[in-house]
Amino acid sequence: MNETIVSMENISKSFPGVKALDHVHFELRSGEVMALLGENGAGKSTLMKILSGVYTRDEGSMTIFGREYGDLNPKQAQEVGVAIIHQELNMCRHLSVAENMFLGREKRKGIMLSNSEMEAEAQRILDDLKIDLRPQQVVGELPVSMQQMVEIAKALSTNAKILIMDEPTSALTAREIEDLFRIIRELKERGCGIVYISHRLEELQHIVDRVTIMRDGQYITSMNFKDATMDEIIANMVGREIKEKFPRVECEKGKLVLEVKNLNAGRLVRNVEFSLYEGEIVGFAGLMGAGRTETTRAIFGVDPKESGDIVLDGKEVVIHKPEDAIKAGIVLAPEDRKKDGLCTKLSIRHNIALPNLDLLCNKLGVVSSVKEHEMCDRVVENLKVKTPTMEVEAGNLSGGNQQKVVVGKWLARNSRVVIFDEPTRGIDVAAKVEIYNLMNELKQQGIAVMFVSSEMPEVMGIADRIIVMCDGRITGELKSEEATQNQILTLATQFEKKIASGE
Repeated sequence: MNETIVSMENISKSFPGVKALDHVHFELRSGEVMALLGENGAGKSTLMKILSGVYTRDEGSMTIFGREYGDLNPKQAQEVGVAIIHQELNMCRHLSVAENMFLGREKRKGIMLSNSEMEAEAQRILDDLKIDLRPQQVVGELPVSMQQMVEIAKALSTNAKILIMDEPTSALTAREIEDLFRIIRELKERGCGIVYISHRLEELQHIVDRVTIMRDGQYITSMNFKDATMDEIIANMVGREIKEKFPRVECEKGKLVLEVKNLNAGRLVRNVEFSLYEGEIVGFAGLMGAGRTETTRAIFGVDPKESGDIVLDGKEVVIHKPEDAIKAGIVLAPEDRKKDGLCTKLSIRHNIALPNLDLLCNKLGVVSSVKEHEMCDRVVENLKVKTPTMEVEAGNLSGGNQQKVVVGKWLARNSRVVIFDEPTRGIDVAAKVEIYNLMNELKQQGIAVMFVSSEMPEVMGIADRIIVMCDGRITGELKSEEATQNQILTLATQFEKKIASGE
């Protein structure tokens, strides 16, 4: 136990126009959880992709279990004992749990696949981890949280001794996070070394032994977690002190901007009614499956609504599709930015320009390159998007910078309502503050801001009003200065009691 199982020295890696890693040092011991921390774009994922064989290094040396290796490919890394669980889950949704777990290394009897053997082995691993799944279940029919657990089981089925977890809790509920932490503690007891990448710094106290911090592609420091303060960790991550994690701007509440009346759409949007005003930010809280995301999608016209009215600045607007909402002045930064918010294979410039062609084209439909460059430059400058050029593919940006592009493309329009769905998921503490400041700027401009978040401290720290949902219905509304986590959690879990009491 506690022997060094991974040593990476002077690791460098460059991509066109950017140096992602600059002579980085990293060390992992057996039976420990090492938190790898840094802002978006610090180089954390790049370093781990070199360790797991996804990328090759330009310089440096790598020793695993006492043996020095050059560049590994993913299969070689797996054979050495390295497994990585990516932030963006990469599974074959049409295959079963067992088929995903043994994909590429199927068990056979002669020329035939031995499904019974794979399912038996998968069941043993799932039972060992106390994961309530059957090997025959189709992965695409599972919630994201269970898909995450399948990825962990898949990693352990390869006898991994080095497990890399990249933002593993970003889509999990509180109970599922506890299950994950239980599994991590068990893996530690078995001598596994775990690299834990997360922007949810409050989680670290429950599982982390040591911390390695990176900034701008460089190694900054390593320390025992118990010897460090959170302020010290954050200062090392961002290179400066973050004085206020939840910056709040006081504004006078203005006129009514948006009314949603009796909105119904599927099982998770039932009789939803609320209002948004100028000069305020309204946070939507609740547990996973409460209907918050579904409400935003129904308002924006992504999902068809069964009934309900949407009134903007006193006039009813008819929204059948997102184009209708955009033209009316209602825009959405969606929860899954890669799937719904970005064209990852297109440049930053094209991602910003595409939804704004009506503003950039002349009467003949020709795009004004001058207007396009002005718009894109303004977005990148105002939101501090880290990129060498506008022509970088959006998919090559870090998670936080991708989120900035998603938000930025709407800021060029004179939108009246901006809806954020989990705007800070998977981004670092400094980038979060920038997103909060952006919300505050919109609020000061008289734009109505609505945002969904699964992080209660965030909702309480940024929102002026908090609307709580449970089982597709609004179960309560609180002023942020009066709200407590217990009140929010009660409203998020006790809808049946409210029905019984006639509230």
